[in-house]
Amino acid sequence: MLYLHGCSAGSVALRLAKDIAENNLGTRVLVVCVEATMPVFRAPDVTQLDALVATTLFGDGAGAAIIGASPINSVERPIFHMISASQATLPGTENTVGIKVSEIGQHFKMSAELPKMVGDNIKRCLAETLEPFGLGCDWNGLFWVAHPGGRAILDSYQAALGLDPEKLAASRRVLRDHGNMIGATVFFVLDEMWCRRQTGNEEERENCEWGVILGLGPGITIEMMVLRAAGSERQE
Repeated sequence: MLYLHGCSAGSVALRLAKDIAENNLGTRVLVVCVEATMPVFRAPDVTQLDALVATTLFGDGAGAAIIGASPINSVERPIFHMISASQATLPGTENTVGIKVSEIGQHFKMSAELPKMVGDNIKRCLAETLEPFGLGCDWNGLFWVAHPGGRAILDSYQAALGLDPEKLAASRRVLRDHGNMIGATVFFVLDEMWCRRQTGNEEERENCEWGVILGLGPGITIEMMVLRAAGSERQE
C-alpha cells in the first residue's frame, strides 16, 4: 500500500512490482492504483488557495497492470519491458510540493515554481538514467510516457528537452480527456501510448524502440523508468 506519493505513486508502484517480479521466480504482480479527490474537497478559503487549485486540477481515476519477469511466450504477450528504474530528489525542494493529512482531509502544497524547477533539472536527471544504456541525449529518438501533472509541467519537459510536439501527444491527450488523476494517470498514458503504437494513422503512430516513464512526487522527487517496446524489430 502506497499513500501520499502524489503524481509519482503509479511510477513508484511499477518500480516496486518490477523488483518483486524479478526476485521471485514465476511471480506475476497485479498493480492497482486508485485515486479519489474527495479528501481534498472543502469550502473555499482565501488562506488555503492550494486546496482550491488541487480541487480544480485533480480528478478521480483508477488503473491497473500486470508485471512479471521471464514471460511465457506461448500464453503471454508483454507490451513494454521495464529495463531500469531510478529516482532523483532535487535538493532544497522539500516545501515546493507536499502532501499531509489532517482532521479535515488531505492538504496539497504546490509552488508556482514547480515547472521551472523541473525544467532546470530534468535533462541532467535523464542523462544519468539513460547513459548506462548508451542512449545518449537523443530525446526525440525516444517515446515518452510523461505523467501530465498539468499543462505547465508538460510544457517544461518539451522546452527543456527540445521535444517535438508529437512526443508528448499521449500525455496531452490524457490530460485533455481525463485531467490529472494523480498516481493513476500513468496507466492511462501507458495505454494511450500502446494504442498509438498499434494505430495505422501515421500522424499518431509511435515507432521508437526505447522510451521513458516520468513522474513527479513530493520532494521534488522525479521517478524515471527506462522502457523498451516489446516486439521491436531490433530486439533479440
